[in-house]
Amino acid sequence: MHPNIEDIIQQHNIILFDAVCVICNGWARFLIKYDKKIQFKLVSAQSPLGVALLEHYQMSTEHYTTMLVIQDGTLYTESTALLKVLQHIGFPFNLMGAGYFVPRFIRDFLYRGVALNRYQLFGKTDYCLIPSSENKRHFLENAIRES
Repeated sequence: MHPNIEDIIQQHNIILFDAVCVICNGWARFLIKYDKKIQFKLVSAQSPLGVALLEHYQMSTEHYTTMLVIQDGTLYTESTALLKVLQHIGFPFNLMGAGYFVPRFIRDFLYRGVALNRYQLFGKTDYCLIPSSENKRHFLENAIRES
């Protein structure tokens, strides 16, 4: 039996990403490479668990406008989500925490500029990032299955 959404968000730090977005897939590969301690678990927004998380936070399940980061049960979006992750990955990425000095409305404006035009700027991929035997520990669905 799988834990419920409340249990999941309390037990795991989660990054929900658009699996058909080229830049989002690149971000997931970046995290697999640099999140050595596996502090964050990846979830595709298009997966059943991703849809359940989006519904839980009353977010659109059809139009993904931001990466979502759930840390210690708290939801972060847009530029704050990005900064939350970078500050926990370690040096030199944690230096990006200086981005908090930029007012949020400016950071989010810039974030939205890329996020809302990401398909036009970077395209879509025909395949989702598939967990391999080497990186499956980075994906939440695998962690739930194994517990």
